Amino acid sequence: MGSTEDLDYPQIIVQYSNGFLISKVMFTACELGVFDLLLESGKPLSSDAIAARLGASTMGMERLLDACVGLKLLAAEMTQEGALYRNTEISNIYLTKSSPKSQYHIMMYYSNTVYLCWQYLADAVREGRNQYERAFGISSKDSFGAMYRSDEEMLKFMAGQNSVWSICGRDVLAAFDLSPFTQIYDLGGGGGALARECVSLYPNSTVTIYDLPKVVQVAKEQFVPPEERQIAFHEGDFFIDSIPEAELYILSKILHDWDDDKCKQLLTKVCKACKPGGGVLLVESLLNEDKSGPVETQLYSMNMLVQTEGKERTAAEYSKLLEAAGFGEIQVKRTGKLYDAVLGRK
Repeated sequence: MGSTEDLDYPQIIVQYSNGFLISKVMFTACELGVFDLLLESGKPLSSDAIAARLGASTMGMERLLDACVGLKLLAAEMTQEGALYRNTEISNIYLTKSSPKSQYHIMMYYSNTVYLCWQYLADAVREGRNQYERAFGISSKDSFGAMYRSDEEMLKFMAGQNSVWSICGRDVLAAFDLSPFTQIYDLGGGGGALARECVSLYPNSTVTIYDLPKVVQVAKEQFVPPEERQIAFHEGDFFIDSIPEAELYILSKILHDWDDDKCKQLLTKVCKACKPGGGVLLVESLLNEDKSGPVETQLYSMNMLVQTEGKERTAAEYSKLLEAAGFGEIQVKRTGKLYDAVLGRK
């Protein structure tokens, strides 16, 4: 066994401490429009030109651009007049607003909302509850009431979730062959990105997005075009209102918002509504059975602590919840991406 000198503790601590700084550099470049400007320009630009176009100080912009180069979000070429900056491929694909796989909206939600809650992580750990009250002066008892505290905030959240499914949706929907299920309800389907992926992958299916009335209204107005005939809407609160009969129910990133009792309540209700031979697809980020990782899922679980009533779980924990609700033939597929799939049959 090596001594403590063999472990590069200072480097590890510096790396972890810098995580906050790294994410804020990326969020700020997105917010100021750096990546969008460089995409639209079609050519590399100087820090002076970028600063002038974006209404920023030259000194501040140059430091931001250089930090983005260090993070491989931008590339720089040196000329006699100085550095010229351009997007890397990853920035063009994921950090520009116009890209089909843009993550801009989820970045802005993290920067302007999630980070404010995370300032009170120590309080969340001490108290075991979300931190909306400290962050925004709003009661923490209704986490979604707090999350949807304004139309603007709700729109940001929905757009952010849509951006996630633009890169992860097909992976979880293709984890199992869902083609036998033609009548599908997407509970808490929000802005409809997962529903749109579903009808694209399974053209014989119809998907009904079941969500709160104000969410459905925004989805219709902003995200799902009227010509999308395979997608319908159902307004209601699925914890309080009835759930119509269907062959398959999708719960994507729903159960991780709630404690075990609330999850059992919802899954039992879903099982009663489900047609015989039908099923439920859970889309969640799965912890290892010993909870040793993945680190992204562990961090998501911390986020559930500061923002919701729930937590991330292992495949066995989700299977236990499904079995308690009446589902069987439970299958688990790890996608190797951010989110995994669990299928239970009735």
